Amino acid sequence: MTEAAFVYETEIATTPQRLWTALTNGTLTRAYWFDRRISSDWLVGSAVTFYDGDSDRITDTGVVLESDPPRRLVYSFRYEEGPVVDLDRPYTRVTFEIEALDGGKVRLRLVHDQLASPDDVAGWEAGWTPILANLKAFLQGDKLPATAPPTPATA
Repeated sequence: MTEAAFVYETEIATTPQRLWTALTNGTLTRAYWFDRRISSDWLVGSAVTFYDGDSDRITDTGVVLESDPPRRLVYSFRYEEGPVVDLDRPYTRVTFEIEALDGGKVRLRLVHDQLASPDDVAGWEAGWTPILANLKAFLQGDKLPATAPPTPATA
């Protein structure tokens, strides 16, 4: 693992609770995360599982490392799809920080770190940027800008 990290920060016209719910409710994640459904009880130590739509096909897994609704959510993350699932593939870490701002906005800061190599940053940027742009548009009632699923960073 390296110190390399993908960091993304944006302001969204919403409330901290609405943003938290959008990040943690599988029905809502499907609307902006290219039909990926997230599932967890969001208690520290609990599994985090991503599914493809309504199916039982698992796309990503992790474990809740921190959960402080609606301010901070941290979980480990591993992409599970591909021609061969590598059970030795290391987990990375995803951190969402939510800060209320004046004027009915929140600041969302995502840090995806514990990457295997600095070269991985570009791949995670390509994956996260359309997801987070869709999340912002979804919460603000705008048209979703990204129309195709991102290419996985570690496929």
